[in-house]
Amino acid sequence: MRASRWNLAVLVLVLTFLLGPFLVVFLSAFSSGETLAFPPPGFSLRWVGQVFTVAAFQSSFVTSLVVAVSATLLSLLLGIPVAYALARYRVPGAELIRTLVTTPLIIPGIVVGLGLLRYFIIVLNVPVYTGLIVGHTALLVPYAVRVVGASLTNLRVDIEDAAHTLGASRLRVFGLVVLPNIRGAVISAAILAFITSFNQVPVSLFLTGPGVSTLPIQMLSYMEYTFDPSIAALSTVLVAFTLLIVLGAERLLGISKYV
Repeated sequence: MRASRWNLAVLVLVLTFLLGPFLVVFLSAFSSGETLAFPPPGFSLRWVGQVFTVAAFQSSFVTSLVVAVSATLLSLLLGIPVAYALARYRVPGAELIRTLVTTPLIIPGIVVGLGLLRYFIIVLNVPVYTGLIVGHTALLVPYAVRVVGASLTNLRVDIEDAAHTLGASRLRVFGLVVLPNIRGAVISAAILAFITSFNQVPVSLFLTGPGVSTLPIQMLSYMEYTFDPSIAALSTVLVAFTLLIVLGAERLLGISKYV
């Protein structure tokens, strides 16, 4: 009995530590006051409605959406062939390639952002939008390779061999046999990549420029000059948006099978 109570107490403490900040932000989002404060003096939907009327948030949301969708599609186009080659062929230095592909996830985002800034913006003078898309793509390729690669490992090779024996080309086998069987993994990788790109801060912080800013960076800039509950409201909306995507993907696809 004592052990059960101790375990329950530890669980409550851990959940409080992990979820406490989110609870503070959530309650502050519905504050009726003029400044960000906890506990809120009262409850109101005023700030939740106001975030949808701020022009800076609207434009930066469109930027984040375009960058996230573009980077996700590019990461899938690059990552799926790499995952297929590593899963089906004896590639020299396969383990080294896997390590290199995972590097963007290991190296701190600040370092990645600084490197991309020095190379793309200062050396190559790449446009801001292009730099953002390329930088985010570099961060998302590991998700495509890892998630799709795990699904390909579990896919029987003899299915492909049978289709090839019946006269289908390798490209046709990949399109008609392989892709339909790994569709869930591809969609799961796309969802993970999109959420990662949309909420990306360190790399975007270095690559944004005049007139072009992603939503998380715009939120940081907004907080430098304004201390009202609108940021808490927008954060709550984004958390709900992300949770809906993840829960919907888990319910429809079983995303946990691939990650």
